[in-house]
Amino acid sequence: MQSLREIFGAGGPLSAALPEFRSRRGQRQMAEAVAEAIDARTPLMVEAGTGIGKTFAYLVPALLSGRRCVISTGTRTLQDQLFGRDLPLLSRALGRAQRVVLLKGRSNYVCLQRLGRQDAAQRTELPLGSAAALVAKLRQWSSTTRSGDLAEFPELGEGHPLRSSFVSTRDNCGGQRCAEFSRCHVFAARKAAAEADIVVVNHHLLLADLALKEEGWGDILPTADAVIIDEAHQLPELAAQFFGRAFSSRQVDSLVQDLRTAAQATGLGARAFDAEERALLAALDATGEAIAASLRTGQRTLWQQAPARLDEEAARLTAQLRALGESLAGQQSEALQPLHERAETLAAELEGLLEATEADGARVLERGNAGGFSLRLLPFDVASRFGALMAARPCSWIFTSATLCVSGDFRHFADPLGLPAETRALELPSPFDYETQGLLYLPQGLPDPTQPDYGDAFVDCAADLVEASGGGAFLLFTSHRALERAAQRLRSRWIDLDSGELRFNLLVQGESPRERLLQAFRATNDAVLLGTASFWEGVDVKGQALRLVAIDRLPFASPEDPLTRARIDQMRRAQRNPFAEFQLPDAAIALKQGVGRLIRGEDDLGLVAICDPRMTTRRYGRDLLKSLPPFRTTRSADDARAWLAAVAPRPRAAAASG
Repeated sequence: MQSLREIFGAGGPLSAALPEFRSRRGQRQMAEAVAEAIDARTPLMVEAGTGIGKTFAYLVPALLSGRRCVISTGTRTLQDQLFGRDLPLLSRALGRAQRVVLLKGRSNYVCLQRLGRQDAAQRTELPLGSAAALVAKLRQWSSTTRSGDLAEFPELGEGHPLRSSFVSTRDNCGGQRCAEFSRCHVFAARKAAAEADIVVVNHHLLLADLALKEEGWGDILPTADAVIIDEAHQLPELAAQFFGRAFSSRQVDSLVQDLRTAAQATGLGARAFDAEERALLAALDATGEAIAASLRTGQRTLWQQAPARLDEEAARLTAQLRALGESLAGQQSEALQPLHERAETLAAELEGLLEATEADGARVLERGNAGGFSLRLLPFDVASRFGALMAARPCSWIFTSATLCVSGDFRHFADPLGLPAETRALELPSPFDYETQGLLYLPQGLPDPTQPDYGDAFVDCAADLVEASGGGAFLLFTSHRALERAAQRLRSRWIDLDSGELRFNLLVQGESPRERLLQAFRATNDAVLLGTASFWEGVDVKGQALRLVAIDRLPFASPEDPLTRARIDQMRRAQRNPFAEFQLPDAAIALKQGVGRLIRGEDDLGLVAICDPRMTTRRYGRDLLKSLPPFRTTRSADDARAWLAAVAPRPRAAAASG
C-alpha cells in the first residue's frame, strides 16, 4: 500500500487524477495525524488554514483505514459535495471501493403514510386545485423514487407550504407501528447507513442522534470507529440547542390535525375529541398572547421578561395536553395510541421548561411571523454531557475547521465540549502567501461604531473602495438593519439618473435566495454583494470575481440579544470574565471567518478592509489582529485604492472609470 507521503506527493495518484492538485506539506501533515487518530482511536483537533485541502486530508485516511467512519458537515452543500464529488473521485484515484451512504434528517424524505391521507391537498393555504395537482404529481413521483429524497422533487422545496404535510417528525413518526414501515424511506436510508463503510451526515443529524437517541439511527454511531466533524467551530453553539428543551405551538397544531385525521380513519369522526381540542387550543392561544405581550413579531426575549401570567397560561396548556393524553389513553385504537404518547411528551417538555431555573440555562421565548411561538431552554454548559457521550463511544473523534483556535489556543473550542485534556491539537497555517496576495486596510478617521453617523461613514468608505476595485466586492454586516440602510445609500450613490441603471450589479441578501446571489456574483466581475452572518462563512469564490471584502463592525454578539445577555449574566454570577472568555474569542473566530472569504486560491489577489476603528483604538484590537492571516497592513486610503486598482480586471476597471 502506498504511504500517505506518496499519495499526497507530486507524482501520486491524486496528482494523476486531478490536474489542478498541488502537493502541500500541511495537507500531508493533517492526513498523517488523522490516520494516527483513527488507528489509535484517540481524539484530535485540527485547525487547517484556507488552502490546506482539509477535505482530502481527512477523506483519504478514512478511505484507506478500512474502518467505519461517520463524517459530519455543517451544511448540506458540503454534505452533497462529499458524497457526490469528493468521495467517488478519491475512491477511483486510490482504487478503494467503499460503501458510502448519504444520510439526511427525516424532514428530507417523503413520508408515505402522510402522503396517503385523503386530506393531503386541504392542509395548505394554496388554492385547492393547485394543491391537488401538486399532490397528484408528488404521489406519482413517490411510486418511482428509490430514495424518497425530496431533493429529487424540487417542486416541493424547503419553505413550501405543503412540505411539512408530507414529511415525518420525531413527534409524529409511528416507527414500526406504521402501516408503511416496510416501505419507509427514512428507515431504509438508516438501514443502508448501518451497513455502510462511510456515512455522510450533517451536524443536526449527528447531534440529534447524540441528544435524542432517535430510534433506528442508533445502530450507526455505536459501531463507528471514527467520527470526523468538519466545520467543527459550529458545534458548541449547536450542541446547546440540541441538549436543551424545546416546545412550539406548531407541535400542538400538528397534534390536533393528526388527531382529527386518525379519529376520522378509525370511524369515530374527525371531531370526536372536540371538547378536549377546544380546551387545548384555547390554552395554546392564551399562552401565545402572553408571549406576544412581551415582544413584537419575529423577536425573541427571555422568559423572565414575559408577563407573570405566562407561567399560569403555560401551566394550563400543560394540563390540557395531559387531559387530552388521558382521553386518548382510554382508546383501544392503534392509530390513536401514538397520539396519546405525543400529548404526554409535549406536556413533559413544557413542564420541564416551566420548572427550569436560571442555573439550567437561558429560557427563550420566540414568536414567529405566522403567529406561532416557540419556547426553548438553552443550557450554558454542555461540556459534561457532550464529554460523557464521547467517552461512552470509544472511537476516534476528529474535529476540524479553518477556525478552531484563537491565537493558537484551542481552549475556546475544547472546553465548552468537554474534550479530554489529552486531545491532540494541531494548527496548520494556510500555504497562501498573504503578504503578496493581499492587503489589510484599517481606515483612519471613521467615527466610533456607537455614533449615529458611523453607518453612513462606513458605506461611503466602502463605496470608495468598490469604485477603485471596479466591483468584485463583499460588504459584510453584523446586522440586517445596517445592511438595508447601506443598500439604500449605495443605490442612491450609484444610480444613473438618465438611464435609471446602477453603476454596479448590487446583490442584497434577502432579495434573492443565497445560492442565486452567489451564482450571480460569480458570473460577473463587477458585482457587489451585501450580506450578514450567512455570508461570513461557508462561501467560496475563487478568482477575480472577488477582490474586496469590507467589514462594517467587529462581530461581537449584540449585548441586547437575550441569549448573549443571559450568558454574560451567568458568567458574572460565576465570577468569570465574559468579555475575555466568551465575547472576544467568539468575535475572533467570526472575524477570521469573514476575512477568510477573500483569498481562496493561490492566484487570488485582493484587499480586506476592517472599518471598525476599535481595531486600532482598543487594546483587544491587537489580539484580534494576531488571529488573522499575515497580510501586509496599511492605514492609507491612497495605498488601499492603488492596490485595488492594480488587482482589478483591466477591461472592467477601464469601463468603470469611463
